[in-house]
Amino acid sequence: GCLSTVHVDCVLVPKEDDESEKVVKYFGDSDGLLTKGLLALLIRGLSGCTPEQISKVDPKFIQAAKISQTLTPGRNNGFLNMLAVMKKKAVDAADVGTNGDEITATNDDKNGDVSEAETIDNTSREIVTSFEEIEGKPMYNAIMSTLITLLKPNSISLVDNSHQHAGHGGAKGWEESGESHFQLEIVAEAFEGLSLVKRHQLIYMVLGEVMSKIHALEIRAKSPSD
Repeated sequence: GCLSTVHVDCVLVPKEDDESEKVVKYFGDSDGLLTKGLLALLIRGLSGCTPEQISKVDPKFIQAAKISQTLTPGRNNGFLNMLAVMKKKAVDAADVGTNGDEITATNDDKNGDVSEAETIDNTSREIVTSFEEIEGKPMYNAIMSTLITLLKPNSISLVDNSHQHAGHGGAKGWEESGESHFQLEIVAEAFEGLSLVKRHQLIYMVLGEVMSKIHALEIRAKSPSD
């Protein structure tokens, strides 16, 4: 047989029609085509639900929906394992949201367009929760906001080096906002157990269409244990 690597995580976000209520938003990927599809099915089905609703999902739905009939026993077990992990992620996210995060340090250097932020919660688990937006830098703000929201980094630093490449032909993003080249340093638990290539792929996946608007992103991605 073969093994597929799956990465999945989640964040709590305000419910669209009731901002006082928090729902879970999942994101993830897999290096296996079939596993990627099964993960997408779970992400689509569970995202938008509360942690309490997710915790009550009965694994037996895989039989009721006849999904199990199309999978090998090994794939069935893998699917159920993904569901179990996603349910635990939702509970963990709810616990972090209940404890709350407290900002302890913020540093911003407008000249170099560098932003760093650190937070620490009541259990001493460092998680970045916010950053200072820079006016006139939509791509910079989009990258920081997306990575902080979805990857929940322990530390993050983004440097806009576009001024070093001014006038280079075909530099994406230059005509739109003057932003084309960035240097990213990020530490997050989401990278634990992932190879360097997989870490970069995860960042590209999370940033989505933002990547098509810039010319280059230099990445240094580490896990807390590195």
